[in-house]
Amino acid sequence: MKIVFCASEVVPFAKTGGLADVCGSLPVALESCGHEILIITPRYAASRVHIPSPVVRIGQNIKVHFIEHRHYFGRDGLYGDINGDYRDNLERFSYFCHQSLKILRDIRYKPDIIHCHDWHTALIPILLKTKYQKDSIFKNVRSILTIHNLAYQGVFPREQYSTLGVDGNLFHTQGLEFYNQINILKGGIIFSDAITTVSPRYAKEIQTFELGCALDGVLRNRSEDIYGILNGLDYDAWNPQDDPFLVAPFSSHDLGNKARNKAILQDVLGLTVDPKRPLFGFVARLCHQKGIDFIMQAANDIVRMGGQIALTGTGERKYHRMLEECAREHPKHIGIYLKFEERMAHEIYAGCDFFLMPSVYEPCGLGQMIALRYGSIPIVYKTGGLADTISLYDSIHLTGNGFLFTEYTKQAFVKAISEALKVYEDDKQMNFLLSHAMRYRFSWDKSAKEYIRIYQK
Repeated sequence: MKIVFCASEVVPFAKTGGLADVCGSLPVALESCGHEILIITPRYAASRVHIPSPVVRIGQNIKVHFIEHRHYFGRDGLYGDINGDYRDNLERFSYFCHQSLKILRDIRYKPDIIHCHDWHTALIPILLKTKYQKDSIFKNVRSILTIHNLAYQGVFPREQYSTLGVDGNLFHTQGLEFYNQINILKGGIIFSDAITTVSPRYAKEIQTFELGCALDGVLRNRSEDIYGILNGLDYDAWNPQDDPFLVAPFSSHDLGNKARNKAILQDVLGLTVDPKRPLFGFVARLCHQKGIDFIMQAANDIVRMGGQIALTGTGERKYHRMLEECAREHPKHIGIYLKFEERMAHEIYAGCDFFLMPSVYEPCGLGQMIALRYGSIPIVYKTGGLADTISLYDSIHLTGNGFLFTEYTKQAFVKAISEALKVYEDDKQMNFLLSHAMRYRFSWDKSAKEYIRIYQK
């Protein structure tokens, strides 16, 4: 099959979250299964690597075509800056969608599937069923829309409708209208041939009132066409045995250097260097969804129980201020690094004993998979992809790979932490759990086969 990926960010070129990881890894896995893949993505000034030309290759022979526009994409951020989202995001990504299809027409490339990702590309399924319905290149081309996070929908004022470049008669309740505003993701859900989410549980959760973000009714109408496929992890990129960011590599067969990484991290963040103190890590955006409120609320309890916290991330200013105050209060127990650097993220995954992910909701989550790989035992809320990947450790039957709480309260979160500490105090149990957890694999091979089944269907 010929499959085109359209995405607003792709590793290694641009990244703000898991979307980029998926769109950089899944195409390579699909190519290894014998399919022809082409990727289209914006060429940002804020690219993480040098892009020598408008077309480059990844994998064996995957062509990546870049959409260029100095005004739209020549900025420091992908979607916004410290003041919030860019005001012209509808204009920027409408342009991206139209240009993506124009590239395919210009090079006379007729795909079987166009795989779109999140609201930034959700206009493409609409265009395929309207403007390009009779176009020879796009006739019988099918579209799939993957929802990486339903909370981000591309909602804009009705007055900007002309920016979309689509038929004017699509602004109604069975189209793009959403409480008298434009909702791009809603349109993509209605017009795409299939919808996927990034974990099986999240596919069910988004069809509920609680987690449907006001689109649960629209999604239930398409329930037969919604599939949940768990994201994979690139185990070549995330490997503590040959991680270039680590001073002391280690593996599940040789855990000796795990303790050394912990000591290095404690020292770097100004914490008391003590191998016996349990160290809890956090690597994520600083926002309510990721449970940062819970971590700050539980900080005193963690310190009281003898623990330390190592945290890195960027996000809302209020959380920066609150975390700085928290760290000043406990300078030897709470270490923060409020900017995102790959090295610090890798050091936290490698150096911590436990990894905190008390997300309110989590479509998939890669942090818990990475943490397992690096022997940092996840403590998570039972939601979305976290529930699909982390199971409660049973010290009697020696099953499970982490600790969960099922009621979203601070008390339940602290209880899960205290249960983890009971295991931590037993060296034999903790060493078993570490080596057991590090052997878990959530590879792209299995996920790619599930996507292929849906493409074929």
